[in-house]
Amino acid sequence: MEKLYAKVLGEGKPLIILHGFLGMSDNWKTLGKRYADAGFQVHLLDQRNHGRSFWSPAFSYALMAQDLERYMDRNKLGRAILLGHSMGGKTAMTFAAAFPDRVERLLVADIAPRYYPPHHQHILEALDRLPLDQVQSRGEADERLAESLPDFGVRQFLLKNLYWKESRKLGFRFNLEVLKDSMEAIGAALPENAWFSGPVLFISGGASGYITDADRELILKHFPGARVETIPGAGHWLHAEKPDAFYRISSDFIKS
Repeated sequence: MEKLYAKVLGEGKPLIILHGFLGMSDNWKTLGKRYADAGFQVHLLDQRNHGRSFWSPAFSYALMAQDLERYMDRNKLGRAILLGHSMGGKTAMTFAAAFPDRVERLLVADIAPRYYPPHHQHILEALDRLPLDQVQSRGEADERLAESLPDFGVRQFLLKNLYWKESRKLGFRFNLEVLKDSMEAIGAALPENAWFSGPVLFISGGASGYITDADRELILKHFPGARVETIPGAGHWLHAEKPDAFYRISSDFIKS
């Protein structure tokens, strides 16, 4: 059976963190250490087709929720606090609705339960055009990507996934082929009947647009115990852009 890769930090109450699309557990290492220092056992997971976890042609939130259930069973985690960003937030929502007795608290970073139309095509196309058989360094990859992706921060986020597959041959840790074909699945709404009554906090980036005022009714339909807090000026990668604000809001919630 395929297993999820994880980094485990600290001791205490289990806190599972799920990264976003094209991300990996490493994206949460700095904040993960802060939660661990605060007395939590932090599990930084790579979801399927990302990071060091297994690749599979099958990709859906229901499957990723099952991956998480198997991870918790294998590691004897009866209940845990879940924190998910973007795609990871959709996985966490799906899991909480399917396995409510396994979730103590749910924290969702900058994603709502609604459908999002595909909107990463320009990034996927730029990655697809990158000639990894010719590129000989991360710097060269960055130069080539800059022609299509001028945002330095986005490029650095993506290039964290570059690694040496073998001598003088670079590869991506994410499964680009499957992810390109899974954009509808990644944008999918939570199932109509999905429901979780436990404590839930949504944290939105004030400059992001991923969670709007219009989303609040839908959030409360699926999660009647939810509240929404906004970090002013933060974009979609709010935990990286405003880590102190994100840590303060999130730690107040998970400790309460």
